Amino acid sequence: MEKLRILYVASEINPFLQTTDVADYVRKLPQAMQELGAEIRILVPRFGLINERKNRLHEVVRLSGINITVGDEEKPLIIKVASIPNAKLQVYFIDNDDYFHRKSVFFDKENNFYDDNDERAIFFCKGVLETVKKLGWAPDVVHCNDWMTALIPLYLKTTYRNDPMFKDTKSVFTVHNNAFDFKFDADLQSKAKAMDVSDEALSHLHSADFEGFVKIGCAYADAVLKADEHISESLNQIFNDAPKRVELDEQSDKFSASYYNLYTELVN
Repeated sequence: MEKLRILYVASEINPFLQTTDVADYVRKLPQAMQELGAEIRILVPRFGLINERKNRLHEVVRLSGINITVGDEEKPLIIKVASIPNAKLQVYFIDNDDYFHRKSVFFDKENNFYDDNDERAIFFCKGVLETVKKLGWAPDVVHCNDWMTALIPLYLKTTYRNDPMFKDTKSVFTVHNNAFDFKFDADLQSKAKAMDVSDEALSHLHSADFEGFVKIGCAYADAVLKADEHISESLNQIFNDAPKRVELDEQSDKFSASYYNLYTELVN
């Protein structure tokens, strides 16, 4: 039997960056799956807080150079890579000068939410899928984490559904308790457009907020999880409304097997 191929996508991962619980979740889970024999790739944004020299990031020239469309604009995609110390795991970083060179993640020094965080998320989601195509590595499962990755399950079911690299790929979306109050501009849906994506498919984004992103991830993923029992009431409601929600046994002694079995069931 061939190795299960799992792609993890998130906004952050230890030890490169940690601002929320996502960083630990995405550090622990891929290693656990690798130890069970899965083949792993991890993709995160290269936020400006990540020190390239200290973390030994270097550009992967053969993967860089694609232009990603966000609304009416095209932005160049730069791919970097680094290894997690003391683990046989490589992390690929999605980079772009306009979106990811600020020395903070989603908020500026005055704690204002960046107006273009929606564009950064769209660029990231599209960039992930184009990078995987360039890698020539067809994932069995793409496990997306938190709002910033929420468009990937949608794109897999629409734009990339007939792509040889993704035609059999299943997606998992994990809800994390990282809500923000910011409302994006009304043109969010048009910016998120891609080939074969209808206005109706993007209807959850009409609210132009955190919950809209989470709802779209929940609507299109093949399995929906929550990282923590103690999520907000509104997020819990979105999770409970998800048609493909799955309750996993998160106890430490069953953690690895629960996830591995879920991935295997999705693929078979």
